[in-house]
Formats: sequence, C-alpha cells, structure tokens
Amino acid sequence: MSPAAVTVRELAVNYRSFKALAGVSFTLGPGVTGLLGPNGAGKTTLLRTLATAALPDGGDISVLGMDPRTPEGRLGIRRRLGYLPQDPGFHPAFTAFEFVDYVAILKELTDRAARHREVLRVLDAVGLPGRRGKKIKQLSGGMRQRVALAAALVGDPEFLILDEPTVGLDPEQRLRFRELIADLGDGRTVLLSTHQTEDVAALCRRVVVLDHGTVKFDGEPPALAAVAAGRVWSSAERDPRALAGWRTGVGTVRNIGTAPSGAPLLEPTLEDGYLLLLDATAQKEHAA
Repeated sequence: MSPAAVTVRELAVNYRSFKALAGVSFTLGPGVTGLLGPNGAGKTTLLRTLATAALPDGGDISVLGMDPRTPEGRLGIRRRLGYLPQDPGFHPAFTAFEFVDYVAILKELTDRAARHREVLRVLDAVGLPGRRGKKIKQLSGGMRQRVALAAALVGDPEFLILDEPTVGLDPEQRLRFRELIADLGDGRTVLLSTHQTEDVAALCRRVVVLDHGTVKFDGEPPALAAVAAGRVWSSAERDPRALAGWRTGVGTVRNIGTAPSGAPLLEPTLEDGYLLLLDATAQKEHAA
C-alpha cells in the first residue's frame, strides 16, 4: 500500500464562534479523491488549510510529511503543491504565458530560461500551446480554466488541489477537463472539490463527503451510491412520499426516498446516495 501523502486527524478551524471544521479526519494517497458537500459544508476552508492559506485551530495535519503549522513546513509544502482555487485571481491584461510565468516566479523558479521552459511545458500539457500569447480577457471560460490549471502544475507538484475546476464550463469543456484531471491522477495525489457528482463518479477512486464541518462519508463511489439501494423507484407521476422526484426523458418519474411496497426499483447513482446521505444528516440534526 502506498504511504499517505496527506494525513488529517481531528482537524478544527474556527471563525470566531463558528466551527468551520469540527474534528475532520481522513488520509489521501495517490490518485484522484473527490470532495463533495453542500455550500457552507467547510470544503473551501479545508482546501485552504491543506494549501497552507489558513492555519488550523486544532488537530494534527501532515502534508507530504510536513507540518503546515510551522514556517518551514508551509514553505516546503508550497514548493511541492499545486493549487487551483475557485477564483484564480487573473490579471485580465496578462497573456496566458505571462500569468503562468508570474506564478512560476512566486514558486521560486529564478533561472529565466529554465522557468520559461517550464511555463511552455505546462501550457502544452493543458492543451494551450497556440494560445500562450493571448490575453486572459480574450480567452473563453474553458481556456481560462486551462491557464489556471497550467499555473497549478508549475514545478510538477506531488499534491494537487482543485477547487470546482469544471464550474461554468459547457459539456464539451467539462469532458476535456475530465481527461486532463484523469491523467494528472497517475503518480500524484489529487483532491478534487466539486458539486458535480458525475465528475466524481467518472474520475475518483474515492470520495469524501463533508457537511457542517464534519466527514459524513469516506469510501469508494459505489459505496456512496449503495446508500440509495432500494430507495430509488419509477412511477408514472411524482410520488408525494418521495424526498425528490423528476420526470425523465422517457416520460416516467424517478423518485428518491422510501420506496413504497412493490414499486419498480431503479439502479441507484452516486448522486442518489449523496442526496439521501445529506437528508439523513439533516434529519438527525433536526431531531437533536
């Protein structure tokens, strides 16, 4: 078994009286791990903490064998980390090359010739060799995301954090981005935070579900789908007892919840399991 690149134990992050993370524990190894959770679940706080942009208030954390709570640890992690935040902070007047080159300078690539070779390498890796001279403001949303990914790949990082990398992309762009992310998972550790359950199902060996600052699920995607086993069924009209239901392209309604006796059951998806997991969590908290 490969050693864990990231180990988190009872991680706590507080914003005054609000507990953004309350005892989060998991490990990450090679491959792509998906991070799911509703808005306000603590996902961005977790990513920022792993990326050394925020400090924990409690618990233990190790990233690539280093402690981000120490100055030496933070510096060492940043040298071996690639981080694509939701808002990359583009300067619209920069060209794609200039933006990635700026990030390379921040990553301490001081030799100009070697740095420019690295910038060209990562732009080529994300499929932008012909657009490196284009200004950021002239690029489409999908191309801008590729530029941001290229910046995250500078220095060939061992640990890659991607925060909503496919948001706002059209279906073709999302498929192309999936190809890139799948390749990046070979030989490195990738943490992919997303609201797109289909991206997790397509890309991830493992999924962690975060809600209200705690881990609600940690396992393989089929196991999350299995949460909804026997609880997804088909009907001619929406069943009022269903937690959720919608009419499909073939005209029948797909219902999720507690299936009535004798209902024609459907194969559950990862999204079905995710919705029911969050609903069960909400019911427990309401009862408490």
